[in-house]
Amino acid sequence: MKTRRKFIKETAAGAMAAMSIPKVLYEFPAGAGQKKIKLEKNNVILFQGDSITDAGRNKQNESFNNPSSLGSGYAFLATAALLESFPSLNLKVYNRGISGNKVFQLAERWDKDCLDLKPDVLSILIGVNDIWHTLNGQYNGTVEKYRNDYIALLERTMAALPSVKLIICEPFAVPGVKAVDDRWYPEFYEYQKSAREIAERFGAIFVPFQKVFDEAQNRAPGSYWTGDGVHPSLPGAQLMAKAWLKTVL
Repeated sequence: MKTRRKFIKETAAGAMAAMSIPKVLYEFPAGAGQKKIKLEKNNVILFQGDSITDAGRNKQNESFNNPSSLGSGYAFLATAALLESFPSLNLKVYNRGISGNKVFQLAERWDKDCLDLKPDVLSILIGVNDIWHTLNGQYNGTVEKYRNDYIALLERTMAALPSVKLIICEPFAVPGVKAVDDRWYPEFYEYQKSAREIAERFGAIFVPFQKVFDEAQNRAPGSYWTGDGVHPSLPGAQLMAKAWLKTVL
């Protein structure tokens, strides 16, 4: 049986942990049985992806933990919460998202923008452009190419960084808001399914962003959370940051 002193000590520690990450971060549950990441001192965290991750970051500034280099989206908001909550860990957080990227374009810049940074934690959100650019005639892609390119990229990553902790974020869209029309479906579901299966294959944490935006529409219309059905508004970016933190930590 626990002593009263031990009980009080453990209860206090739990309360402090709860205060270190705002209560609102607990709104979105992780997947059933999904593991968490334990951050360690001097960890390097890298956000990768397309314009949703890019969020207007200053690409001339490649430093870590810098508002200019982190952009104005979910990566910036999540980083701010991480640095506030874990000041003793000396975390270094980078954003290397680039607007318009598809998986093969990540691969083209992967050495410089990922492997050379030697991240301990790697978060990737990619897939919207892999379908969107096929719909507007800018790309001749398929879900099979998306899947195969993604698997090849992660195999290359794990060979170079066998200890890296992977986070695969679900590509998402909000139907009926400007760019996202009936042409997206049902094909887009296959891209999302592929992302989930790839996360399972590589033992990665999976962040279910589609569910986050679907549930958010019970509180406000889709156009509140995203201006075009793809790129999050400011509250949409906050939704993403909250969900990412809750799922990952």
